[in-house]
Amino acid sequence: MRFLPSLLLAGGMFCAAVAGRAQARCQAAGQAPKIDKVDPPGWWSGLPDPMLLVHGENLNHSCFTVDGRGVSLIRAQESDNGHWAFLWLRTSDASPQTLWITARSDHGRARSAFPLAARNSDPNAHRGLSPADALYLIMTDRFADGDVAGDAPGDDRTAPRGWHGGDFAGIENHVDYLHQLGVTAVWLTPVASNGSMPESYHGYAATDLYAVDPHFGTLQQYQRLSNALHARGIKLVIDLAPNHVGVQHPWVLDPPAPEWFHGTLQHHLAAEHDFYQLVDPHAPPSAWRGITQGWFTNAMPDLNQANPLVAQYLIQNAIWWVETANLDGIRLDTFPYIDRAFWRDFHAQLHAVYPHLTTVGEIFDRDPEVTSFFAGGVVHNGIDTGLDTPFDFPVFFALRDVLIAGRPMTDLARVLRQDALYPHPERLVTFIGNHDTTRFITEAQGSLPKLKLALGLILTLRGMPMIYSGDEIAMPGGRDPDDRRDFPGGFASDSQNAFTQAGRTAAQQDIFAWNSGLLALRASHPALETGLEQNLYAGSDVFAFVRSPGSAGCGPDHAAERMLIVVNKAQHKESIDLPMEGTALAGCRDFNAVVPAKAEEPVAGEGKLHIEEDAESITIFAVN
Repeated sequence: MRFLPSLLLAGGMFCAAVAGRAQARCQAAGQAPKIDKVDPPGWWSGLPDPMLLVHGENLNHSCFTVDGRGVSLIRAQESDNGHWAFLWLRTSDASPQTLWITARSDHGRARSAFPLAARNSDPNAHRGLSPADALYLIMTDRFADGDVAGDAPGDDRTAPRGWHGGDFAGIENHVDYLHQLGVTAVWLTPVASNGSMPESYHGYAATDLYAVDPHFGTLQQYQRLSNALHARGIKLVIDLAPNHVGVQHPWVLDPPAPEWFHGTLQHHLAAEHDFYQLVDPHAPPSAWRGITQGWFTNAMPDLNQANPLVAQYLIQNAIWWVETANLDGIRLDTFPYIDRAFWRDFHAQLHAVYPHLTTVGEIFDRDPEVTSFFAGGVVHNGIDTGLDTPFDFPVFFALRDVLIAGRPMTDLARVLRQDALYPHPERLVTFIGNHDTTRFITEAQGSLPKLKLALGLILTLRGMPMIYSGDEIAMPGGRDPDDRRDFPGGFASDSQNAFTQAGRTAAQQDIFAWNSGLLALRASHPALETGLEQNLYAGSDVFAFVRSPGSAGCGPDHAAERMLIVVNKAQHKESIDLPMEGTALAGCRDFNAVVPAKAEEPVAGEGKLHIEEDAESITIFAVN
């Protein structure tokens, strides 16, 4: 981790380490120093040297020492009011041990233990995500309550924006359900503490970035959940929101350093959302300042990542969570609202420590020109963000347009045609809904056929599919917070348990079987996971494409299986002729329907493939 430029010490000069002890010269003070919190609460031997943020009292007239073998205190910086101190340590060559941080003045001293642990030695740790994965989004508070004894007194399931009692234990109790469904990675909404904020069940208004929210359980329960998921081959993705914190965070009224936030509680900009201003190289700074410096809401103060102290704090926080919970990926909230330079530094340091870890960024926009602007692997405005992949919001909007709003299938093809804008379109995370959108089944007015088509498409198109908890059983839900209903069966008072086949309604079981069947099919056919996508036909109602190991057709040198997917959204049968010559279907003769197994067999002849596709259907053929 890079060091900051040298800073003057509020409490005096600092000295080099002597016999395992480094110190800064102290000044006299009227009261003894106190230490009540250190961020991060621990670190690991061999990781980049940490910057500690110490909170307490009378720290501005204290001498700091850090005792430990092979450890150095490089420098210190204290706040004028004595509540905060930054300490830069050199620990990269030190062995695992317990360090002691001491603040000393003429009137006393304060000490705090600081563990320097050994890193995880598992070679399979921090595996990252790939297009072969299938992601499952869980809003922890609304999924399942597995530790009723730990429920907070204020939990109230009748309050749409209140805490309902879901926790880590509830998710752990249903790992078998996730495995049965067939997902390979779980993304939890933020787990950091949101303190006593009454409507922050969602986790996006943190009041302590180094503590698990007690509504969800303990850090040990989070680690146990991680172990349980990994034991079943399921990866874990954390949700981080480095753009902002909650208004009740102690920093808001007592910032650790000047310019810690953009603005103040009394005077700040409101967030703006026109991302075209960021994409436009001709836009003046005034056009995008409200995006990157505005407060997302008045209850979410905007952090100033251009401040090197803030930047290093946030980058270390991400590393701490990844190492602590053996994480495989990070979902990054409100990605465009943070300056690109921070993301460049964030990913450079994160990927240096965890080369395989995957980051997925939220760029809530329907235009591929906008979402691709933030993807890593390409330089825009002189900066590569390093982001592994964005969520595919353009395909999300296109699927709703064509399947619900009556737009032609050519609209979906047009969005997919803009994959050329992305360095890695195969990594895009496709989805039909998340915790910020109206449920697909509700917007589709309860149409199960439309829901099946939508799910069928995200599970067969290029990219990594993501399913929002409840969509696999056609759970309804309107606008926020109605789209965040409790999962039926996750709470003791529920009259129905949709986690079991016996507890599901006929419609719920129909959709669950459709989901789990397609996920199993995807896992058993490599072409559906990692194959190239070649679009063969797009009309008003029909869309047809091939997933294959390459663009060439069938033959002795290209014998690997490919998959042909045909979708018809019309309420009547459609006849289409697909081109074969010069496509991935050239020379192919065997077209075996796998979904549904009794589909009408295509007829090949004169360089074309004739298909009769049933109304509101998707057919998947294994092609050899």
